[in-house]
Amino acid sequence: MMTRLIACFLVVVFVQLKAHGQDTYAIPDSVHRIVFLGNSITYAGQYVSYIEACLAVTYPNRKFEVINVGLPSETVSGLSEPNHADGKFPRPDLHERLARVLVQTKPDLVFASYGMNDGIYLPFDDDRFQAYQDGIDWLHTEVEKVGAIIVHLTPPVYDERKGAAYANVLNIYSDWLISNKYTKGWNVADVHEPMKKYMEDKRMTDPEFKYAADGVHPDKAGHWIMAKAVLTYLGLNEMVKADNPEEAVSTTRNGVKILQLIEDRQAIMKDAWLTSTGHTRPGMNKGMPLPDAQKKYASIAAEINKFLR
Repeated sequence: MMTRLIACFLVVVFVQLKAHGQDTYAIPDSVHRIVFLGNSITYAGQYVSYIEACLAVTYPNRKFEVINVGLPSETVSGLSEPNHADGKFPRPDLHERLARVLVQTKPDLVFASYGMNDGIYLPFDDDRFQAYQDGIDWLHTEVEKVGAIIVHLTPPVYDERKGAAYANVLNIYSDWLISNKYTKGWNVADVHEPMKKYMEDKRMTDPEFKYAADGVHPDKAGHWIMAKAVLTYLGLNEMVKADNPEEAVSTTRNGVKILQLIEDRQAIMKDAWLTSTGHTRPGMNKGMPLPDAQKKYASIAAEINKFLR
């Protein structure tokens, strides 16, 4: 019965997508601080830096502040494998830290990327799916409570060659998120399907193609596909024609240098923000005190602004 219900649900989603097409979202003029929440893929941060750089060269006068507070291993479902990390620690749960993150970062806009860890790498299960849904609903409500806008990102693709069952779990989680665009009016940017399609297309000519050796953590090419999916959602259609982020920002003189400076700045700031807001995951880099990091931020911002002029 459950399998039939899921199948019917996915058909409805598909029909809705075909009928409505892919929406775009214009960042309101009131938005200054943009926060990215997620797990290790977000913490790695390439896609975050690519998006920030593309926004910087497209809107040089808007001065967005993009804050990455992704935390490796984290879930929004609150679930963890019994022997996660060889029993060293359970997966951190976003419920433990979100309030502090929202208070300190004071976001105007939040991009949230969860799902990859939330099924804890096991075949589909109703209870795990419900925990993910409950966690996403809770996250959505908490962000809106502080007056911020939230855009949900569908989970990145899990390589089916590493496990078809878990790849299917993320297909289902992704489709459920997309369905909320129509049932609840949520802002949802689809990262999952573009990644999946690109991988399938590449394997037509290169059977050995993969984003990630472990099936989870995408390489630079994978992060660029993720970034392009978000940029498409934001209406930056010229940017997404580029084969790589360097090409995308090269429409602006010194664009590549701006991208490099943003990547350097993100590397400093993500650890500073994680240390300041606090978390339960061991083994993370200790960031510099936030006031010191913010001075470095301002110094790099001045250099970026010089290039943008």
